[in-house]
Amino acid sequence: MMDYVIQTSLDTSAFPPDGFGAWNAGPPEAIGGPMPEGVESPLLFVGRPDDWPGMASLAGVRLARALPSSSAAGYIRETAMLDIVWLTAAETVEGETLSDIFAAAVERDCNVICETTLDALDRIEAAIPAPRRVQLLVDADPTDRLVALAAAKRTRHGVIHDIARDDAMERIDRLQEEVARISRLLGDLAGQRAALPGTPTAFAPHSDDFTDYPGQVRSPPRDFAAVPRSFVPEERAIERQRAKAVRRMLRQRRMREQYFPADLFADPAWDMLLDLYAARLERQPVSVSSLCIAAAVPATTALRWIKTMTDAGLFLREADPHDGRRIFIGLAEGAFDSLARYFEALEE
Repeated sequence: MMDYVIQTSLDTSAFPPDGFGAWNAGPPEAIGGPMPEGVESPLLFVGRPDDWPGMASLAGVRLARALPSSSAAGYIRETAMLDIVWLTAAETVEGETLSDIFAAAVERDCNVICETTLDALDRIEAAIPAPRRVQLLVDADPTDRLVALAAAKRTRHGVIHDIARDDAMERIDRLQEEVARISRLLGDLAGQRAALPGTPTAFAPHSDDFTDYPGQVRSPPRDFAAVPRSFVPEERAIERQRAKAVRRMLRQRRMREQYFPADLFADPAWDMLLDLYAARLERQPVSVSSLCIAAAVPATTALRWIKTMTDAGLFLREADPHDGRRIFIGLAEGAFDSLARYFEALEE
């Protein structure tokens, strides 16, 4: 027999009108009311009390404490039982404080839900350490927050939780199926029939010595500096022409949205692949925020796609050599080769 656990609603009226002082005075168990024994996943809320989303159902999650960002890292390190850190308005947190919160979460093996703006996304992304246990939300709606909580919470004491198959879960299933389809397509184009699990060997670079990184995908160093046109060889001229064709294809895809609903033809994975391919041909770097815009879907959805495509071995994260506060996204060598074969086939 499956046990069903129902979490009582948390009301924002539970926050004291005089700020964090009243919260810090009492034990965590006093916050948010009693919870079913042995099933709660403790959560630290970092931000203003007024920013708490006050969602109707947080099954399996217990609000342990609400703190300002300046006190969060110390609390995380001193708390023996903490599963989730929910950080709001991350763009307002100073760089050192933000890095310290992330580092403390890694030390205590906590999952992090981080809300920020699109303008600050690149800075926040660059501050996330490895292993990456952070879910980024940009202009998130209630569904996005529920999905993030469902992914971050942990099941304790062997209790089975039933998560309703709502529209959000169905959307995640479709996303995974679409990534699998694209992986199979690129594998077929590269002469590989199998799907692309993790980091496939076919996606290893064809040159350069990367013996310091066994079993990992690394793209060869690229020079993004422009070459004077008079000295560009014929191969570069071909790359420029193909990049123009890819950009034209992307513009045509965006033009459809003037005549049909945008979500009717939504295909963010393919849009991002095309954008990264064109940028590679143009020898231009692509930031995380820029790729989210190219996906033509809400930024939070685009970030999930980027993570999924990276886990599938199609995308690579590359640090900006000139600015440590920014991360670039590039194509894995196997994905680039497959796209090159695809466009060569189109030109025949």
